[in-house]
Amino acid sequence: MTGATRSRRVVLVLLLVVGVAARAASGAVTDGLLPNGNFEQGPDASQLNGTRVTSPNAIPNWEISGFVEYIGSGQKQDDMILPVPEGAYAVRLGNDATVRQLLSVTRKAYYSVTFCAARTCAQAEKLNVSVGPENGVLPIQTVYSSSGWDSFSFAFRARHSTLWLTIHNPGAEEDPACGPLIDSVAIKKLSPPPREKGNMLRNGDFEEGPYIFPGTAWGALVPPMDEDDVCPLPGWTVMSDTKVVKYVDAAHHAVPRGARAVELVAGREAALVQEVATTPGRWYALSFSVGDAGNGCAAEAMVVEAYAARATARVPYESRGTGGSSAAPSSSPRRRSSRAWCSRATTTT
Repeated sequence: MTGATRSRRVVLVLLLVVGVAARAASGAVTDGLLPNGNFEQGPDASQLNGTRVTSPNAIPNWEISGFVEYIGSGQKQDDMILPVPEGAYAVRLGNDATVRQLLSVTRKAYYSVTFCAARTCAQAEKLNVSVGPENGVLPIQTVYSSSGWDSFSFAFRARHSTLWLTIHNPGAEEDPACGPLIDSVAIKKLSPPPREKGNMLRNGDFEEGPYIFPGTAWGALVPPMDEDDVCPLPGWTVMSDTKVVKYVDAAHHAVPRGARAVELVAGREAALVQEVATTPGRWYALSFSVGDAGNGCAAEAMVVEAYAARATARVPYESRGTGGSSAAPSSSPRRRSSRAWCSRATTTT
């Protein structure tokens, strides 16, 4: 990470918890749930075979293919009750199943899609998310919330004014119904990364990011760079092979400053990266805050490591699980090159 000159400061806020359509688009989309994004409008009884949806256009505003089920909250699968995070209904994507909706968007603008997903089987489930030519495979095997539901984000740059948003289960299991539950699909138009006066970092305080559902306490997961050409966290990249970081809000988490922060939930397996232009020979100050999310994870020793070229800052934090944070001591690495990795924050226990 790099900062500004001696009179400037870079602010990096990191939260870490580690334990030892229908065929026609219905007007330009706005921030929030897509039309029937929570699947509360369902098929007619004549379009269901048990829970399986039998008609491609049975779910209003959506088009389906493959083995898609319409699931009510509290429905049982063997001895497991299938919960629904919002409302009374969700859909389950079985073998080679797809739900998609045609979106009307602003060409060349950046958007982030957020949706809730939950595993229902023991297999290594994953989802292929695409909007137009942009696509990524999101592993959902790791569960980051106690409810079993996580919110996943996927960002894209609109190449056309109308695009299909597609969520696809590429699995082919012995049980064709075995697959993830999907609910609450929302979209948000991303603004250009804001930069505070005196801070060379773009979106240094993480105030701009993917849509977070107001009624959920698990934030939104941001995928690694290999799965997303456009990061839902403007200005930043998640460096990992498969792991994510969690974007959280002050309504449900202890945030040291502002309304948003990032929780590093994958330990050393994921890092936040930003590249920033610097001037050879000049000195730059780096500052950031480390804390816990206030989610009851107590008595855990945490460490955040930040790298800027050859300089390293290693900041320990003792979590009491009740929130709180401490500022990392300011460091001033001298730049010897014209460009440097601004933030590569990793964690260790």
